[in-house]
Amino acid sequence: MDIGIIGGTGGIGKRFAALFQEKGHPVHVCGRRSGPDYPELARICPIVITAVPMGVSGEVIGKIGPLMDRGSLLMDLGSLQAPAVRLMMEASSSEVIGMHPLFGPDVSSLSGQNIVLCPGRGEKWLAWLKAFLEDGEARVSVIDPDKQDEIMALVQGLNHLNTILMGLVLRGSGADFSALDGFSTPLFRRKAEIVEKVFRGNARLYAELIALNPNMKKILDLYAENLAKIISLIEQKDIASLIKIIEAKG
Repeated sequence: MDIGIIGGTGGIGKRFAALFQEKGHPVHVCGRRSGPDYPELARICPIVITAVPMGVSGEVIGKIGPLMDRGSLLMDLGSLQAPAVRLMMEASSSEVIGMHPLFGPDVSSLSGQNIVLCPGRGEKWLAWLKAFLEDGEARVSVIDPDKQDEIMALVQGLNHLNTILMGLVLRGSGADFSALDGFSTPLFRRKAEIVEKVFRGNARLYAELIALNPNMKKILDLYAENLAKIISLIEQKDIASLIKIIEAKG
């Protein structure tokens, strides 16, 4: 069947375009300056997927949603699913699914990769999509979109927050990265590689992951509380209390 992808000219949208094409599905990619317009995309494609930055997904969904038939499927491909699923439900009468691939566009196959599906409306397309992904040996979880975003505040938000802060501290220290290499441990090198990937990658993506997830407020409060506590113990050189915090269970 024909599948339309808005934002499929790059990133994860482009990767999924290739995955669908490998299975014989004609894919129609719509970029900012290329591809069919939205009415044509909705007319020829029973499945339309939005794969655009979170900051503009609402605008895109608002345009394509009303054009979708009741029996078709409108999907969003992104990290935050609660707002996307709500917008798709409001903008369309079609079936609605949010999908969050927990990997980047550089993976060679779906095998062993985690993918989260967040159903909004309908069951026909959910069964088809789940079977398609599992046929590629992906690990598929089906979950409520609000719960997905709550989990992502930890899995992605906290993770990227730590990486960005480490990068800012390294940058602010004025240290010469090449000079550090001869003194680095394997763990430091792995972390430094992640920092470099984030700082040289899609800055908008990481900024939106942290700033647009409403569940980050709780994470930030916990982060600030624990950081203040550790700073205080370091300043007091209270080794015993630091050990107690690290070894505490639960």
